[in-house]
Order: sequence, then structure tokens, then C-alpha cells
Amino acid sequence: MTDPIETWTAELSADPDSLVFLQLGEALRRRRLLDGALAVARGGAQRYPELADAHDLLARILSDRGEGDAAFDAWTMALRLKPEMVGALKGIGFLCYRMGDFVHALRQLEAAAALVPDDPTIGVAIARVKARLEEQASGLPADPFLGTEGWHGATMLLDARGRRLAGSLLSPDGDDRSDAIAAQLTGVSREASRAAILLDLGYWQSIQVEGRSAQLVLTEPAKETVLVIQRPADTPVGRLPLIADRAGAMARRWLERMA
Repeated sequence: MTDPIETWTAELSADPDSLVFLQLGEALRRRRLLDGALAVARGGAQRYPELADAHDLLARILSDRGEGDAAFDAWTMALRLKPEMVGALKGIGFLCYRMGDFVHALRQLEAAAALVPDDPTIGVAIARVKARLEEQASGLPADPFLGTEGWHGATMLLDARGRRLAGSLLSPDGDDRSDAIAAQLTGVSREASRAAILLDLGYWQSIQVEGRSAQLVLTEPAKETVLVIQRPADTPVGRLPLIADRAGAMARRWLERMA
């Protein structure tokens, strides 16, 4: 079966003005081939500077690369060209949330909800932002992973019953998948402990899951809690324990402040 990326690449090579760059750039982004995706998106945006979809694609790729300021600029341009672009509103809302600017995040997400009121992902995101605003107003400690580049949206702390305590896990598009993942991980700490005992391995310390586009590490920073850390698939294996240790320390400090 022919790889669509090969087909679209050949089509774009034959006709550099083809709009197939939108499909090709998105396919490369989803496979985490971000350098190639960025080149395709930038070329398309240069050829079609008045096309909002081109700037939206560029912004999503830049966001995946951790270039938040550049992504913000690209999404802003997309909204200038197409004010009703829901993806750009969600994207800017996600960036504002990641920076801890919940007021502006809420404004962008509510604008998106007005355009697509039946989108459940936007409703979940709005609820999350409002919860953060309530935390700020109450003076409770903020999410321990907010404001730390590379941690927010990729780190989540759960209790043993699968209830999210802090942090979040976001898809590459900025959709919050936290509650669904938390529900699937209910009881994972107990199961890991049981398996370790049955295999005579002692007490479990971490679980690593490798996927095509990401790696997950699960640890237990404190009793009856589970910390889930998401990192790109190309993260060196040797770095993962160091990342887990740092995240665990952040989580423990936060739990102590909450006690």
C-alpha cells in the first residue's frame, strides 16, 4: 500500500503551488517529523500568505516544537485572515493556559465555544481553565507543572483511584485527554505492586511505555499516587529516569504544600 506521504511529496514536487502541502505538512506533523513538516508549512505559507489554513498548520507545528511565541504569532495571523477559525482560537487558548495566563485562555476558548457549542473538548478545556482561576482566587498552591516549559501538558499526578490531582496530558492538537487517561489508569499502582511481588522483583519504581510518537513513564512519587510523564519518542532512554526524578520531586513538594 502506497504511503500517502510519498504520494503527496511527489505531487508537491511536481507542482510547488499545490495545496496538497496542507495534507503533507499535517501528516508529517502527526508522525513527529517536525523538521520536514516545518519546511513544508513555511513554504506553503509563503506561497499563500492570505490562506488562514496555512498559518494554522504552521502554528501547530511550531507549538509541537516548543516554539510557543512563534506559534502564537502564526495563530494570530490565521485569526486576522479568518476570525472564526476554531483551531486557532483553541491553539492560542492552549498557549495562554500553558503560560499560566488563564484569563486570556478562557477568553479564547469561550470564543471558540461560541462557534462550535457542541464540541466537548472545548467544554472540558473551559472547565479546566475556570478551575485554575478559582485556585488563583482562593490562594491555593497552583499546579506544580504550570509555568515550567516542557512539563505542563505532559505531566499528570493521580491518586490511587484514578482521580487527577494536578497537571494534565494534552494531545498534539492541544486537546485535554487527562480525565480519559486517568480513568484508564485506575488501580495501576496496586497492579504494579502485585506484579512486582509475584515476580519477586521487590517494590516497583517505574513503568516505561514506548510508543511510535511518544514515551510514557509512570512512577509513584508518594504513597497512593501515580505520576504520568509524557515525552517525545526520540527522548534518550537514559534521560527518562532523570526526568522522572525531577517530576517526582516537584509533585512531592506540591503535595506537601497541599497537606
